[in-house]
Order: sequence, then C-alpha cells, then structure tokens
Amino acid sequence: MKVIALNKESFIEKVADFQSYPKEWAFKGSKPCIVDFYAPWCVYCKALSPILDQLAVEYKDRIDLYKVDVDQEAELEAAFGIHTIPTLLLCPVGKAATLTLGVLNKQQVRKLIDDLIASSGQ
Repeated sequence: MKVIALNKESFIEKVADFQSYPKEWAFKGSKPCIVDFYAPWCVYCKALSPILDQLAVEYKDRIDLYKVDVDQEAELEAAFGIHTIPTLLLCPVGKAATLTLGVLNKQQVRKLIDDLIASSGQ
C-alpha cells in the first residue's frame, strides 16, 4: 500500500462529490481516509510525505491515504479552503470530516490515524 495521488476526478470518485454537494458532501469510502493537501516545493510537505508512506504500509487494510498536489488541483484547494500546506483532510466513516495542519511527527500522525479508525468504528 502507498499514498495514492488524486486529481479532481479521482477525488470525486474515491472521496466525495464536492462539486454536486459543496456544502453537504458525504465521504464515499468504506474505510476512513486521510487526504494530504501538499505541494512538491513545500519543505514541511517533504518531511510529512515519508511518514505517510510508512504509515500507509502499516495501516494498509484499515485506512486509505491520499494526496492532492494543490499546484495541480487548484479547484480542490479552493473547495476545501486550503490556505496552509500541508493540510490533512480527515474523513471518518459516517461522520463529518475535519481539517488539520499537517506539520506533525510520526507519532502525532499515528494518533490521528488511530483516532480516525476508532471514530469510524473499525
């Protein structure tokens, strides 16, 4: 398992149809996910990326990890009000999604994942 790069179309397919339901979109996944909004030039994003790659392997059957390059996907960046990167979109199953700044170490990201899985009842 690895962190999967999303564009607008694959985001709509795997995460949520934010265009049809901009204010009340629902997460489509059957297991929780985290979407990392990043840019390739961002130093903090570069530090977070290998952590997410490692945790994608560790949690491969329990959570999906995605990434969105805000330089390539400005519409997604605007739709979710991303002003600082990295920003993580946390999507539990059956509950409202939240955003958090992604300047985190591995233990902090692991806790986010554990909490997300627990809140999804998985």
